[in-house]
Amino acid sequence: MSLDELIDGLPEYAKDLKLNYSSLVRQNTELTRTQAWGTLLVSAIATRQPALTGAALQAAAEQLTPEQVDAVKTAGALMGMNNIFYRFHHLTKNEKYATMPARLRMNGIRAHKADPVDFELWCLAASAVNGCGKCIDAHENVLRQKGITEEIMIAAVRIASIVHAIGTVLDVERSFVEEPVFQA
Repeated sequence: MSLDELIDGLPEYAKDLKLNYSSLVRQNTELTRTQAWGTLLVSAIATRQPALTGAALQAAAEQLTPEQVDAVKTAGALMGMNNIFYRFHHLTKNEKYATMPARLRMNGIRAHKADPVDFELWCLAASAVNGCGKCIDAHENVLRQKGITEEIMIAAVRIASIVHAIGTVLDVERSFVEEPVFQA
């Protein structure tokens, strides 16, 4: 199923998501095409919702180069790891963890073949979906140092929020057609 078909097929209770998708994603004016499609794809990856991720991959492949798609996947994979590790740092009251090395390989942060600003923006969006305050702060700081405005960053986070909500709706709707785990 295409991404447009998936969005158009959302139930009536998700009408606001359809409208937001149309106005904030389809008619985006703040982000470049690459930034917007990369943000959409990395956010879908972060939702871990299979139908949404598949449709987003298909649609993004028509808008991004193969290298950019790989970079988005790299951002999604690394944030999937880092957001858990650093969210733990953020949530624990034990300050000793902050003095310990991460010992996590993150070569993809330097090895990707995308624009560094775009990559940071995608990492910010994935971190927002994954709820990691420490990573959000780190990526937001790097983006500000690179001259990116708050308006650009919030535009990416808006897309991430819409994509996450669409993933939630798809999971809810899927639960109606699956067999219940426990029989009454």
